[in-house]
Amino acid sequence: MKINASEQYSVSRLAQITLIVRGLLANPTGDQDIPYKPVILKSLTSKEAIDFAGKKIGGLKPTLQSLLKSQYPPLFLDVPVESIEPEKLRKQLIDAISDYSSKHAAKPEIICVRDFGVLYVEHCVETSELPLGNKIALVTGAAGAIGYGICRGLLENGCHLVATDLPGKKFNDFVADLKTIGCDRVIGVPIDVTEKESVRRGFESVIQTWGGIDIVVVNAGIPLVSYLKDIDLDTFRKLEKVNVEGALLTLAEAARIFINQGIGGDIIVISTKNVPAPGAGFGAYSATKAACHQLGRIASIELAQYGVRVNMVAPDGVFSEGKYKSGLWEQIGPDRMRARGLDEKGLQEYYRNRNLLKASITGRHVSNAVLFFATRQTPTTGATIPVDGGLPDATPR
Repeated sequence: MKINASEQYSVSRLAQITLIVRGLLANPTGDQDIPYKPVILKSLTSKEAIDFAGKKIGGLKPTLQSLLKSQYPPLFLDVPVESIEPEKLRKQLIDAISDYSSKHAAKPEIICVRDFGVLYVEHCVETSELPLGNKIALVTGAAGAIGYGICRGLLENGCHLVATDLPGKKFNDFVADLKTIGCDRVIGVPIDVTEKESVRRGFESVIQTWGGIDIVVVNAGIPLVSYLKDIDLDTFRKLEKVNVEGALLTLAEAARIFINQGIGGDIIVISTKNVPAPGAGFGAYSATKAACHQLGRIASIELAQYGVRVNMVAPDGVFSEGKYKSGLWEQIGPDRMRARGLDEKGLQEYYRNRNLLKASITGRHVSNAVLFFATRQTPTTGATIPVDGGLPDATPR
């Protein structure tokens, strides 16, 4: 459903307010690696909720009645509808929450924002003690083998998960599968990473649903098999648009959100062994993924001052995870099989036997590397974990 410019402005304005409030409601932990315990901050924007936020209290529906049973009263905010400088808005919200906390010896759990609606903290007892409980993770290009492994791993560690990909039946079925694992901790948000507005609105919809984002996995990418002398320029530009511009737009939007939220964050870029060890016939993919990888390294330098860590995971030879096959191998597999005179099983054995550990690499292995960074096992940013069974030519250097 399309919305008009006025409605879109209201959505964007509330998202800005929600992000800051979520950051201010996060509880400091005293842990340098995990300095805050975030909250899930949901929003109500119905006419009834807007009336209630403006103190026009009439007959309340059950949703709002249940909110009022909170131990503490709502915090009512009168925030300018028109745009103001971000720091002025932040100061106003800091002062309001600080005054409330001093009066009630607790942070508010219900925030009524005049003309916008009601924000409220949702408690998720069943996942609160898991390593990533109350954290919100967004995965781009999720509907494939690596994406499925990553999404499952994040859910199993307590995340609220946002799976994103191009719209369609494949994506809808993928999200439905994830909901059998994570239930209401899973949403699917169609995003075209090559379109700035699609990325912005997709991220905004997550803020509308859960209040913010804590982890972004930059996974969207497409391959091409072609020797340099044969590459069609328009086809190369398509790879560049997804693998480079898509990564840039995702990194830029994630950076803006993390800075406004003010409690740090994690970005994990899914790179490839082809960055340090490219192969003949794979130049377009290798070059564009190298650019994506480099953007991640630069982001680690630029965002460290905000408590944001940016790291890379570089897999090789991931053919499937569960029933999901790799989109990359669906495209390049037939050519590789013909070149080596192998069937699909033989090609997988070839890639298993070429690494030092003779290991079959799965989406779950990639997920474990993502989780190492997302759970902040070490104070690390700007680093790369190879997930390839050991390939001397691909060792980072």
